[in-house]
Amino acid sequence: MMFKHNFKKVLSATAFAAALVVAPAANVSAATNDASSTQQSATATSQDQQASQDQAASQSSAANQSSATAASASSSTSTSSATSTSTVKKVAKKTKKTSKKKAVKKVAKKTTKKKAVKKVAKKTTKKKATKKAKKTSKKSTKKTTKAATAAVTASAGQSQATDQQDDAAKKAAEAAAKKAAAAKKKAAAKKAAAKKKAAAKKRAAAKKKAAAKKKAAKKSAEKAAKYWIAMRESGGYYTARNGSCYGRYQLLISYLGGDLSKKNQERTADRYVYGRYGSWVNAKRFWLAHNWY
Repeated sequence: MMFKHNFKKVLSATAFAAALVVAPAANVSAATNDASSTQQSATATSQDQQASQDQAASQSSAANQSSATAASASSSTSTSSATSTSTVKKVAKKTKKTSKKKAVKKVAKKTTKKKAVKKVAKKTTKKKATKKAKKTSKKSTKKTTKAATAAVTASAGQSQATDQQDDAAKKAAEAAAKKAAAAKKKAAAKKAAAKKKAAAKKRAAAKKKAAAKKKAAKKSAEKAAKYWIAMRESGGYYTARNGSCYGRYQLLISYLGGDLSKKNQERTADRYVYGRYGSWVNAKRFWLAHNWY
């Protein structure tokens, strides 16, 4: 009977110790759950569930430990009930300390997880910001490149248009220069032709003049030679008679054909001299050599 009574006391003490262990652990778990629920929503809920499972496991282990302690206490109850009570208190304190350490560790883990989550969030934000900045930079670069390309294209088009205008102006200037050169050449050729024609005309005039002068000189010489012979033959009289010769040039009367007129005498004398000597000058030259002609 004494053993049963003591065993009941040990069991009640063990249950009391277990209650003491469960109560602080439950308080700590509640405080931890409140703190985590205010800081994190979905993640804290999952973590609280995990913490509850861990707490249940710790409680079961504490219960097992307290059972073992109770068993050992029951074995030692034969000696003294005071000793078993002190042992239960020590076990309860130890269990309480263990529960507190586990709760602190859980809080530390949660804090570390929150920090890790914040770091990841920061990294993600930085990555997003970097990607956004890169996209913006790419867009800006594309716009700048497009604008530069458009400017270069416009400049090239303008330069090409300017070159075309310069080429057109150059060709027009060359055509005008060629036209002016052709006109100048044509004018020079026309002037040269006119000058040549004038020179030819001048030469012809000079030649004609010289021929006329020569003819005039010849005529004058012929006239002079004819006059000279007439003066030597008859003294210049158309009626002079010397035997069978008659007239100004002392021609045979048979040459005159019965016409003793001045006109016939001149005509017959010319025909005779030109037929025999070729000219009055040659007739004069013959007369000087023979005193007759």
